[in-house]
Amino acid sequence: MGDPKKPRKKFDKPSHPWIIERIQEENELVKNYGLKNKREVWKAESMLRSWRRQARDLQARIRRKEAQAEVEMKNLFGKLQNLGVLTMDNPTLDDVLALDIEKILSRRLETLVYTKGLASSYRQARQLIVHGHISVNGHKVTVPSYLVKKSEEPTIQYLPKSPLNDPMHPCRPKLREEKDQKKEVKEVEPNA
Repeated sequence: MGDPKKPRKKFDKPSHPWIIERIQEENELVKNYGLKNKREVWKAESMLRSWRRQARDLQARIRRKEAQAEVEMKNLFGKLQNLGVLTMDNPTLDDVLALDIEKILSRRLETLVYTKGLASSYRQARQLIVHGHISVNGHKVTVPSYLVKKSEEPTIQYLPKSPLNDPMHPCRPKLREEKDQKKEVKEVEPNA
């Protein structure tokens, strides 16, 4: 079949591009999650849209008592729980329909690197990932939009060969615990 000339888009653009409420909402998401552009929001919305479409289809098929629909429903729940998007023990299709875009954006590697304290800002997190300083499960990952599985989340760290492994590296952010300890020391000293 050969190499395709143009890869397919993984998102759909908004049908009405100049709706002010949607623009403000997208700008807020870009700012809150440190995204590069609105295309990343559209990709997350497309993923969410496909999961919701699948859930609605499964609801109709379960009402008709199809056996295959039960299997597909369990697979969908397993996939979403594995990604950490669904956190309930016994989810329902209504839980899938109630998902919002922030659940997806919070599972991105860029967001998790920042929340774990490996970077001091979302921009720095993105830069560290793109430059190959971050590893997930022992493998270098250079895609900031990589959706981290729940089982992989504790394995996010600096790449062993990265110069950022040195705690004294000037670009390495100080861990929040170290900052809290320094604040406590400063608060105790003036009173003594």
